[in-house]
Amino acid sequence: MIEIMDTTLRDGEQTSGVSFAGQEKLSIAKLLLDELCVDRIEIASARVSDGEFASVKNVAQWAKKHGHLDKIEVLGFVDGVVSLNWIKDAGCRVINLLCKGSLKHCTYQLKKTPEAHVADIKQVLASANEMGITVNIYLEDWSNGMRESEDYVYFMVDSLKESGIKRFMLPDTLGILNPSDTFTFCTKMLTRYPELHFDFHAHNDYDLAVANVFEAVKAGVKGIHVTVNGLGERAGNAPLSSVLAVMHDHLKTETRIKEDQINSVSKVVETYSGIRIPHNKPVIGENVFTQVAGVHADGDNKKNLYFNDLLPERFGRERQYALGKTSGKANILKNLQQLGIELDDETMHRVTARVIELGDRKELVSLDELPYIVSDVLKNDQENQVIKMINYSLSITHGLRPMANVKIEISGRVYEQSASGDGQYNAVSKALYKIYKRLNKPTPELLDYEVVIPPGGKTDAIVQTIITWRFNGKIFKTRGLDGDQTVAAIKATVKMLNIID
Repeated sequence: MIEIMDTTLRDGEQTSGVSFAGQEKLSIAKLLLDELCVDRIEIASARVSDGEFASVKNVAQWAKKHGHLDKIEVLGFVDGVVSLNWIKDAGCRVINLLCKGSLKHCTYQLKKTPEAHVADIKQVLASANEMGITVNIYLEDWSNGMRESEDYVYFMVDSLKESGIKRFMLPDTLGILNPSDTFTFCTKMLTRYPELHFDFHAHNDYDLAVANVFEAVKAGVKGIHVTVNGLGERAGNAPLSSVLAVMHDHLKTETRIKEDQINSVSKVVETYSGIRIPHNKPVIGENVFTQVAGVHADGDNKKNLYFNDLLPERFGRERQYALGKTSGKANILKNLQQLGIELDDETMHRVTARVIELGDRKELVSLDELPYIVSDVLKNDQENQVIKMINYSLSITHGLRPMANVKIEISGRVYEQSASGDGQYNAVSKALYKIYKRLNKPTPELLDYEVVIPPGGKTDAIVQTIITWRFNGKIFKTRGLDGDQTVAAIKATVKMLNIID
C-alpha cells in the first residue's frame, strides 16, 4: 500500500496567480480526506501570514473533530521553535521540516557547514519532541544532491536516522530528474537505509513527473507526493489523477484513493484555483473520454475494440462520441443509443448529413443538441420545397440600419430584393415582403419569435429558432436550426413560405 500525500494546498498554491481563500482551503481539505481518501495533506507553510494562520487553524479544528488531525501537515523551517510554535498554536501536530538536501544549498544559501546544519536540525527535533509534534523531513534539492554531492546526502541521513524522524522526503525540487536517474537514486537510498520510510516528491519541468513517480514506486519508496490537476510552482507537480492511473494499472499498486471521486474534486479545484484543466489532460480533461472518429465508435460497437483500461466510469466520467464533420454513422448511432432514439436507415443518413453540415461550421455538435437535429430532419423535408432560398447577404454597421439582400426561387423563378430593418432578420423579412408584394402573394403575421439553446449549450451552441405565424385564420409554428440565430430564423421562414404556398 503506497501512501499518497497531497500538497495542493501548500505546493499547489505556489502556482502563479493561485491563492485559496480560507473557506476554499477547508473545502478542498474535506474533499481530499473525506471524498478522495488521500492518506495525508500538506496544507500550508508556517509563518506566511495572519490569514494563512487563520486558515490552517480552521482546517485543524475540522480535522481534529473528524479524526484527521494526524493527516494534516505543515511545512516548517529550521528556525529554532518559531515554526513549531506557529504550527502548535494553529492546532496542528505534524511538521514537514525543510532541510537542505544538497551541499550547494547548504553552503551557499545557509552559509553553513553540514555539521552546523545538522546541529540546528537536531535542536528543532528536540523541541518538537518536547511539544509532541511529529517530524517529517524534506531534503530540499535532494536530486541535485545525489548528482553532485552524494556523500553529503548520506551524511545528512546518517546523522538524522536515529532522531525519531517519521519520514524522509526526497524532492526533485527543480524537476531535473529523468526516470533512469529517479530509479537509480531512489534505489541507492532504499538499499542503504532499508529501515527508513522514504517519500518521493516530483516536479514536472521536463514533463517527466509521472514517469519519475513510476520509477520511484518501482524502486520501493513508500510515499508519493501529488497535487490535484498538477498544480505547483513553474511546470507544476505530479498530478494526482495521472499518478493514480499509472500506479493502479501499470504497477498494480494499491492505494486508498477512491478513483470515482477524482473528476469531481478536480473540477472544484479548477474552479477555486482559476487554472483551467487542459481538454486533453489524461483522466480529467474534457476530451479524454471522447471518441471523434467514426471508425472508433464502430469498433466500440464491435466488442469495444477501442477501449483501454482507463474506463471513464472508474473516474466518475462517461464515454462520449463527438459529433462533427469527421463523424460517421457509428458515432451518431452511439449517441442515439444513449438518448434512447431509434431511426431507420434513410433518416440516419439524413441526420448524418445534417451533423456533418453543421460540423463544418462549429467544431463539435453536443449530445444535448442531437435531438434538435433529429427533430429538424424528421419534421422538415427539404427535398420537396417549392420555395428555396438561393442566397442572402446580411450587413450590420455601427450607426447604420442593418441591411439584407435576398435571392429566392419560387416555382423555378428567381427573385432578388434588398431592404433595411431594425435588425438583420427584420431586414430579411422586409426584403421577402417586397418580393411577395410584387407578386401579389399573401404573407402571414408573425406572432412570436423564440430562440432556444440546448441544455449545456455554450457560445458556439446550435440555436433553434421557433417562429409562430398566423395565416388565413390558422396559427402554426416553424423551426429552424443552425449555429447562427439569424440563419436559423431564415430557415424557419422558408419552411413557413413552403407551407402557405
